[in-house]
Amino acid sequence: MARTRTSSAETTGLRIREAALRLFARHGYAAVSMRQIAAEVGVQVGTLYLHTADKQALLCELMDAHLTDLLDALDKLPPAADPETALDQFTRFHIRFHAQRSDAVFISYMELRNLEPANFARVEALRRAYEQSLQKLLDWGRDEGRFDLPDTKLAAYALIAMLTGVTTWYREGGRLSLDRVEAIYGDMVRKSVGL
Repeated sequence: MARTRTSSAETTGLRIREAALRLFARHGYAAVSMRQIAAEVGVQVGTLYLHTADKQALLCELMDAHLTDLLDALDKLPPAADPETALDQFTRFHIRFHAQRSDAVFISYMELRNLEPANFARVEALRRAYEQSLQKLLDWGRDEGRFDLPDTKLAAYALIAMLTGVTTWYREGGRLSLDRVEAIYGDMVRKSVGL
């Protein structure tokens, strides 16, 4: 019988990445061993090395996947007619995308220090691309006289940090719906650019 499109190897690879993501987010990269990841998946340690070179490569792959997915999703947003609409769209997009991926967000920000230089450069380039997309949006609004910002690069860093912070406290079924959180943060973002 022929293998189906999603092979056992692909499924195992996915399970390894999911387990590593959970364990790194819960305990921190430095505290998690390949043996723990294997136990979480229910495979022998040697099986991990059929899917990844080592723990460092696994961490980099998780960060790379998160940021690549983020940039791909951002590219799929419809073009906005004006900077205000684009900023509101970015705000809502950022919150919704990240709220569904709190472990990946945590790892992508908190475990940068554990990346080896070449892996750090790769991940940092993806992070910069995302930050620059917001900076260009802010430049657009400032250049049209709609946003009051002395430094759009600094503003982009600040806004991303504020929006990403939602993942540290938001829980589905909590006091505020995600729609309400997006609306409140949208108002704060608009005020921060002088609207």
